[in-house]
Amino acid sequence: MGFEVLFFLIFAGGWVMGRLAERFRLPGVLGMTIWGIVLALIPSLLAGGSADMGAAAPSVGSGSGFWPSGFWETAPFLKSLALVVILLRAGLGISKSDLSRAGTAALLMAFIPCLFEGAVLTLLFHGLMGFPWMVAGLTAFMLAAVSPAVVVPSMLELQDRGLGRQNGVITTVLAGASVDDVVVITLFTLFLNLAVSPEQTRIGLTLVSIPLSLLGGIALGAVIGLVLAWWFRSHHASIRATEKALLLLASSVFLLQVGDWVHLAALLGVMTIGFVLLERAEPQARELAGKLGKVWVPAQIALFVIIGLSIDVQTAFEVGPVALLIILTGLLARSVGVVFATLPSSMNWKERLFCVIAYTPKATVQAALGGAALSAGLPQGKIILAVAVLAIVITAPLGLIGIRGSAKRLLASEL
Repeated sequence: MGFEVLFFLIFAGGWVMGRLAERFRLPGVLGMTIWGIVLALIPSLLAGGSADMGAAAPSVGSGSGFWPSGFWETAPFLKSLALVVILLRAGLGISKSDLSRAGTAALLMAFIPCLFEGAVLTLLFHGLMGFPWMVAGLTAFMLAAVSPAVVVPSMLELQDRGLGRQNGVITTVLAGASVDDVVVITLFTLFLNLAVSPEQTRIGLTLVSIPLSLLGGIALGAVIGLVLAWWFRSHHASIRATEKALLLLASSVFLLQVGDWVHLAALLGVMTIGFVLLERAEPQARELAGKLGKVWVPAQIALFVIIGLSIDVQTAFEVGPVALLIILTGLLARSVGVVFATLPSSMNWKERLFCVIAYTPKATVQAALGGAALSAGLPQGKIILAVAVLAIVITAPLGLIGIRGSAKRLLASEL
């Protein structure tokens, strides 16, 4: 199969399935993921009808034989680009005044729920699936992330409708969910390094490096944000919005690479760029937010179709019941964490319940990191990928339906 055909299948098919899911009031990412799973079945279906094709057809996600050469080498970059876009959108949607109004709750929401869920999931993956502790930890924190792909657009829509502003509910969820992902990815990377090269990784030194990594990512993102804000203000008339968006994306992708080189939390830096731009160059930031909303359309299609395309369907069926139990138990632990995190705030219990619901969906981080263990050569890689896809299929629609159905009942309106 050529790249041209695969391009058509991923983007045209993913778009159609996403719109079809939305017609049924389900998240579009669910339809895209299911379409990826359908594509994953094509090689085995064709192999069943032809002995010659069976010899050439790859196992799901291998990328040899049936799918174009080099496709699976490109997939990680596409996943990273999608994460960059959604985190930039989150940063561009959080103003300093809104963040001040949210206060301590936003900070606590970034740490407590994911740590509660990650700790419980680590015990469950070790006890029920027999994973080694480090593999259980990386799987747990991959799964513990809330989905910005579902949460961020939903919160921005509610914010535009004037819902949840009174006690900073929307900002708390928006800021907390975005930083939550960065914390989770940092811990995931820690456990992955320990699982892959335990003899070369000093646990104590690695733990000490976590806060330094977070602070370094913020600092580097702030510097890039200040430079871009100055440049965009100085050349506002001579640089089109599309060109500004291109420079912003290029700078953010480069920041990811720098973060890999010097071991900084680059994704937190990416979100910081958006935050600084909104504070220092608000007209340009609003302009960029609109452009990134358009970029997100193909980015999310690629991200979620590829994660569905990567799955081993047989493995997913084998681990399904146990994985479902683990996922739901993790959500319960996360809900307890959300309640604790919002106790210092001025929210009432209806608003706290909404925060619990809003922190349910999982999609983006699971799609981006679900295949990392398999790529690293861990024997549990196929199971981890299957659990990631199951989490998307179960929690993304559950969370979105909950957000849409409860917002008017649980949140006060300022309009």
